Amino acid sequence: MGTSNVADVIVVGAGIIGAACAFRLSERGLSVVVIDAASAPATGSTGKSAAGVRVQFSSETNVRLSWESIQEYRDFPELYGEESEYRPQGYLFLVPEAGVAEHRGGMAVQQRVGAPVEEVSLVDAAAYVPFDPSGVALATYGPADGVIDPHRTTLAYLRMARAHGCTVMLDSEVVEAERSAAGTWRVTTPAQRFEAPHVINAAGAWSGEVGRRAGLKVPVEASLRMVFTTGPTFAGAVYPLTVDVGSGFYLRSEGDRVLMGRSNPDQVPGFVEGIDWAWLEPTLESGMARFPWLEHATLDRRASWWGYYEVTPDHHPILGRMPGADGWLNACGFSGHGVQQAAAVGRVIAEEVVDGRASSIDIDAFRYQRFLDATAGSRSRERHIV
Repeated sequence: MGTSNVADVIVVGAGIIGAACAFRLSERGLSVVVIDAASAPATGSTGKSAAGVRVQFSSETNVRLSWESIQEYRDFPELYGEESEYRPQGYLFLVPEAGVAEHRGGMAVQQRVGAPVEEVSLVDAAAYVPFDPSGVALATYGPADGVIDPHRTTLAYLRMARAHGCTVMLDSEVVEAERSAAGTWRVTTPAQRFEAPHVINAAGAWSGEVGRRAGLKVPVEASLRMVFTTGPTFAGAVYPLTVDVGSGFYLRSEGDRVLMGRSNPDQVPGFVEGIDWAWLEPTLESGMARFPWLEHATLDRRASWWGYYEVTPDHHPILGRMPGADGWLNACGFSGHGVQQAAAVGRVIAEEVVDGRASSIDIDAFRYQRFLDATAGSRSRERHIV
């Protein structure tokens, strides 16, 4: 075991959340070390993401985090001379009658925040992507929604963090973390020990385990997700990320292919590895019912992939300081929305550390304290989950 490496902040996780936090913290003058168990950055949920960014949420805090982030991704070249590969190809939601009131309520929240979202006719919606309108009562479209390149954006944040003095240590799994009598955190990896007054838990699907190794209960679990990919048979098509709310099926174009998926409501939480090919048929059945033209598409099994959502009990992230654990902050549990919120999360976490409290966005609804509330059964849940 080598000697301790001392810093102001230890960021656990070199995905897009950890990278954005490292950039904002180092930008504000703190010495930062990023550690990750993997051999390269962005190899967890970030690298396996479907890469969508959207403002169409039901929670105001989610809307604000996403809208602030999308604007940063849009302006990346002007702000930093780097590319996020932001493409505003849109998000289209197709909503059944039973979900209309709830979805319009969410749209009111989005518009109040200033995010561009509009209700469109089914005819106009079909101009974005052909679909069977049976059972669809409402369509909403977000013209600023779209996709980024999560891997490239993560590497850009890490490059900018390094330019401010940040150190990135890979192949550095957290073995143990403990609070010293002197008030600093000592984080042990197989090769080294790191010491800092602040730790940011940004370990994605592994955040619950990282918390456990520090003696903390962080309610984040991994949940398997698959993205199925068609063959290259859609040259010229630019489909927005389209969600059939009734079934949960989604698709979007990527070059001359179409990416698609659907969350399995019976998926057992945990680190289940590999594509569950048994879930392909239920996914395609839902997809072809709404998008009959998929029947003529081929499937490229080798181009399909799997990864993890990092889910919390209410599908909201856990942000900010950990009660009863001075200096420990969580930035995890995004339930599939980490890529689209990372830019703003980096800023609010830096505010938490440097200023004592986030100010650019009110994150109180996402603090850990909600899990300590005796009326937890009444906690709000994010309803626009894909």
